[in-house]
Amino acid sequence: MTDQVTTSVWATGQQPSRVQRKGRYVPESMRHPGKMLPSIAARVIETFTEPGELVVDPMCGIGTTLVEAAHLGRHAAGVEYEEKWARLAVANLAYAKKNGAPGFGRVMAGDSRHIARLLPDLVGRAALVLTSPPYGAATHGHIRSTRDTGEPGVRKWNQRYSRDRDNLAHQRLPHLLEGFGRILAGCVELLRPGGVAAITVRPYRVRGELIDLPGHVHYLAEKAGLVFVDRIVCLLCGLGDGRLLNRASFFQLHEARKAWARGTPIHAVAHEDLLVLRRVETPVGSGSDLRAEREQQ
Repeated sequence: MTDQVTTSVWATGQQPSRVQRKGRYVPESMRHPGKMLPSIAARVIETFTEPGELVVDPMCGIGTTLVEAAHLGRHAAGVEYEEKWARLAVANLAYAKKNGAPGFGRVMAGDSRHIARLLPDLVGRAALVLTSPPYGAATHGHIRSTRDTGEPGVRKWNQRYSRDRDNLAHQRLPHLLEGFGRILAGCVELLRPGGVAAITVRPYRVRGELIDLPGHVHYLAEKAGLVFVDRIVCLLCGLGDGRLLNRASFFQLHEARKAWARGTPIHAVAHEDLLVLRRVETPVGSGSDLRAEREQQ
């Protein structure tokens, strides 16, 4: 790990996602509606690994974690359930290599609920597992509203990343959590002693009810044998000129405005929770020792 001090808020939303990816990922990557911000992945990898170490993403999508690891001189392995996204992850890794990335990566299409069986040669070798759970089979994707087109209504595209009913993204919350818990348990087998698991996750709403997905994931991770170390706020908005630069989607703002009109003052989420946990041989305390170690370096 590097010797920088880990702060509790990271300004990872200074540039929009499309700007962060331009010239670094193949253009088709923008079709995926649930991508991790490259700046989040890069910051996590820089903070918790050293060049030459192994980074694993069990739900790698188009390969953001893998690409950023390769550019930083780390090596990476990812598993992706959907073959179309796995192919894009392979294309993005090849593009990174073409652009001079010193690290290398590999991608496997498969069900990461069995990740230790899919990647048996990596058991006990990973310095970092970095991933994020799904939020559903479809997200907001890309839109054009009346304001953009001059025509009535809203047109959506690239909002669905899975039609396979066996994908965890299609499952209701209890089954989603059970499956993600199995993924985390498998990832513990891949981590070396002292290895870090970093999970980006945010709360979401179902029919207006706030679902504390970060809290659920925290519980699952500890149940899998990981020790909690830290919670970091990764901003999705930008910071500039003494104000926040809005990056919320059309639908996030639309739902917030409708709720305010009903008398329910909700706000669009402008950050990801980054849960940082560690594998230890004998879990002790709350895991705050890793943060103390980093601040003493």
